[in-house]
Amino acid sequence: MDPSSLRSLSSILAKNKPAAKDALTAVATRLAEEPLATVYTKSKAPPSGYTIDEEEEAPPRAYTPTIPPPPVPVKDLDLEEEEEETFSAPALIPRTASSMEIEPLGELKPPTPESIEHTGLSAKLIEQLIVKMIYYRGQIVGHELAAELGLQFSVIDGILDQLKSSYHIIVRSSLGMGMISSRFELTDSGRILAREYIETSAYSGKAPVPLFQYVDIVRRQKQRDSWLNMDMLKDCYKHMVVTDQILNQIGPAVNAGKSFLIYGMPGNGKTYLAEALNNLDKTTIYIPYAIEAQGMIIQLYDPLYHSPEDLGNDESSSMNNAGAHDRRWFRSRRPFIVSGGELTLDTLDLSYNAQAKSYDAPLHMKANNGIYLIDDFGRQKVTPAEVLNRWIIPMERRIDFLSFQNGTKMHVPFEVFLVFSTNLKPDDLGDEAFLRRIQYKMLMKSPDDFEFATIFRRFAEAQNLSTTPKLIVDFIDRRYRKSKKAKRRCHPRDVLTHAIDIIRFENRDWELTPEILDKAFESCFVQVDEEM
Repeated sequence: MDPSSLRSLSSILAKNKPAAKDALTAVATRLAEEPLATVYTKSKAPPSGYTIDEEEEAPPRAYTPTIPPPPVPVKDLDLEEEEEETFSAPALIPRTASSMEIEPLGELKPPTPESIEHTGLSAKLIEQLIVKMIYYRGQIVGHELAAELGLQFSVIDGILDQLKSSYHIIVRSSLGMGMISSRFELTDSGRILAREYIETSAYSGKAPVPLFQYVDIVRRQKQRDSWLNMDMLKDCYKHMVVTDQILNQIGPAVNAGKSFLIYGMPGNGKTYLAEALNNLDKTTIYIPYAIEAQGMIIQLYDPLYHSPEDLGNDESSSMNNAGAHDRRWFRSRRPFIVSGGELTLDTLDLSYNAQAKSYDAPLHMKANNGIYLIDDFGRQKVTPAEVLNRWIIPMERRIDFLSFQNGTKMHVPFEVFLVFSTNLKPDDLGDEAFLRRIQYKMLMKSPDDFEFATIFRRFAEAQNLSTTPKLIVDFIDRRYRKSKKAKRRCHPRDVLTHAIDIIRFENRDWELTPEILDKAFESCFVQVDEEM
């Protein structure tokens, strides 16, 4: 904006009160400056140590899976006695020394098991999955069966041979390439056996991953210390109007991965701010389709929240594992899961499916190595105190305890970044001791004149609506300063959306005018009528 235009704008503002004149003139001056404040450009190169070129990817460090000891049910849990217990305890996570070394760079790949022992599962469990898979499919070819289970055919070859010898399965046809090309079908005794297995568990799908392998991979996939920097954060929020103060408050919380409370008046972009974190880290991790613990199967994969990036390669990998990972795991972006008013305490524990006779993992477990946003915190069917009491130990020790129907418990990692967003005042959520359990807090303040005007201008430009600093400043003065109406970050979008509707309805030129803005404003907000 040239100096003559600024002088013209200043003269127009002369009729306003002196204080308003000075403040609005400053806003107009800042709007005219280029580049706009808080408009950030993406760095030409990623921060050092953040990503690795895919073509120069470091080879994965393989670890040798070991057979886990018999599961020990957790009974009469005494938190005081278990104060020093961690996941690194050898009794909980048997693994070799090489597997304990967390790879600082490069991609971690769960290695493909070459034998039944390396799967960490019993041969009996794999047999049950095979028999149920054939029962549900009617007939299935050997390599397709292996792909459906996520295992190498060489792992299940011996079990198929035993089932064939015991006359539980027969070969209907073959392409002459051995068992891998044979089409299998259950015999009458095989169907009886399948129904017996289904009575115990109807689960059919990818072979589960034993709990100790899942714990190991989750721990190794957690974010490194100092993985986040200001340049990455600015790039993540370049589409929003945010101040350095907001970024300085968000950064340490996200980098630490500790619990974070965002509070403030409605309409100031708390949820929008939290959801933008989903674009902060585009690295991928590995998540198992299902987990086996204490003989129970827990389904972890959820198509609503997980987006596998390696579907369609299972069949070929069941015959050739060159460069492949364990297909019981899928590769996905770090999960970002949101819960609102529907959250209950039941959704924070294992959910038993009586029909499938298996368990479904709670949402925070599905969000491991990612972000879990509790939106509208304080408006759930349970009180905030009940929610936080459920997560006291997990938030402090990064360990959660989940219960089976028989009363036993299992330990799982709690490597999830919890974000709480609320319109309520913190005092309405709980007392000081209650709030101390949430590590980081940030008040999302209402925008000042310049932030409001910048949001207004950006949205108008996105809709190809021409505007001027004078039009924006006059609108702020007329509708907010004089009436003392509080500004919210959502107001520019709401008012301009109504303005567009008016332009289209009245078949006007595609431009903003004070008249259109006034009509839009009045249709957005409730008007006070003294007679009501």
